[in-house]
Amino acid sequence: MKKEELVSIVVPVYNAEKFLKDTVRTVLEQTYPNWELLLVDDCSNDDSVNIIKEYATKDDRIRLLKNEKNSGAALTRNHGIKEAKGTYLCFLDADDLWEKEKLEKQLKFMKDNRCAFSFTDYEFADSNGIPNGKKVKVPNTINYKQALKNTTIFTSTVMFDLNKLTKEEILMPDVRRGQDTATWWKVLKIIDYAHGINGIYSYYRRNENTLSSNKIKALKRTWNLYRNVEHLGIISSSYNFCWYCFNALKRRV
Repeated sequence: MKKEELVSIVVPVYNAEKFLKDTVRTVLEQTYPNWELLLVDDCSNDDSVNIIKEYATKDDRIRLLKNEKNSGAALTRNHGIKEAKGTYLCFLDADDLWEKEKLEKQLKFMKDNRCAFSFTDYEFADSNGIPNGKKVKVPNTINYKQALKNTTIFTSTVMFDLNKLTKEEILMPDVRRGQDTATWWKVLKIIDYAHGINGIYSYYRRNENTLSSNKIKALKRTWNLYRNVEHLGIISSSYNFCWYCFNALKRRV
């Protein structure tokens, strides 16, 4: 494989020992072999670091990075972005899973379409990682104004081409919740649109016992992003928020 085709995979890790082996396995099983896996530990107090060290000694494509202090998901991902050596960069959360052809198919799409930013369909899974049939189909393209109304881009499906975007442009804002969505908006102010790829290549693991509280948090998080990150006025925030709620409900029907 050519060096310019190296794909960097950034995974923020915090007390993820329950899921970490599944996450690493989902990368090890990729049909596309030219990747580096950057597991960034955010001061875990479980066995996460030892699990990472064990894999890193067996495969030099796997790297352990450690934060000096607990910093949250945004700065943890940024640590990984800064250390990434690949031309392409994608994210994987420590409890999510990929199909074996995810990197191969997405990279081919990126090259064929010469796009800077792509994302894919995905399916929800239970806490055991078993898909539950609830699938999210993404649009073929999405621009900034559309993305404000539709938070359909799921972090573990995203890939960037660092020939077309700089690391500075994809660094996440330091907000505790919604930093991924804020990043997609940030990038979509720079490029015309992101490309959606049809096909289930990622699985979003969710704990059914916390879904109700998560929905309330998601509403508060999105409103906060409109007002305090994008600095939209009340009318614009309300307009986009209504569309956001509609699209979020539609994804779950």
